[in-house]
Amino acid sequence: MSTDLSRFNNSWYRPGSAIKRACWFITSAVFFRNALFPFYGLKVMLLRWFGAVIGKNVVIKTSVNIKYPWFLQVGDNAWIGEHVWIDNLATVSLGKNVCLSQRSLLLSGNHDYTSHTFDLILKDIVLEDGVWIGAGCIVCGGAICRDHVVLTVGSVAISELSSLGIYRGNPAVRIKDRVFK
Repeated sequence: MSTDLSRFNNSWYRPGSAIKRACWFITSAVFFRNALFPFYGLKVMLLRWFGAVIGKNVVIKTSVNIKYPWFLQVGDNAWIGEHVWIDNLATVSLGKNVCLSQRSLLLSGNHDYTSHTFDLILKDIVLEDGVWIGAGCIVCGGAICRDHVVLTVGSVAISELSSLGIYRGNPAVRIKDRVFK
């Protein structure tokens, strides 16, 4: 069985001019995906130049991949750990005091596998204040993590996770309440 690839047409998706995307690709390679560039302040400044809305005291560790900064919003005191990939084809919004642990993956785009044309599907991701995304977690488009949610190591968020919950698994389910001392 042969597949006619000419049917796959997502040309409607225009995430910015080719020049803007090329400039970001080079900037990202040198300053963000590079494991040898640890300077948070310069990274924040560059993200702002490319249209991201970034709060105060944001930490962006090394080897971070951000698809399109102009679709990124980050609140104060957020932490983006090593090897985090923010594949933001749509808006990704991180509230205040959010932590994205190492190797977490935020995916705002997907494809309609029921369509012969494999149409692109875009859905925003919202992580409200105080959310902690554990190491190696995946947060899919359309997911909303309400305030102070914890998504434990290796879990997958595909829908709305309610406030003050600790979630685990694939798909993530609430296992207990988050209680502060």
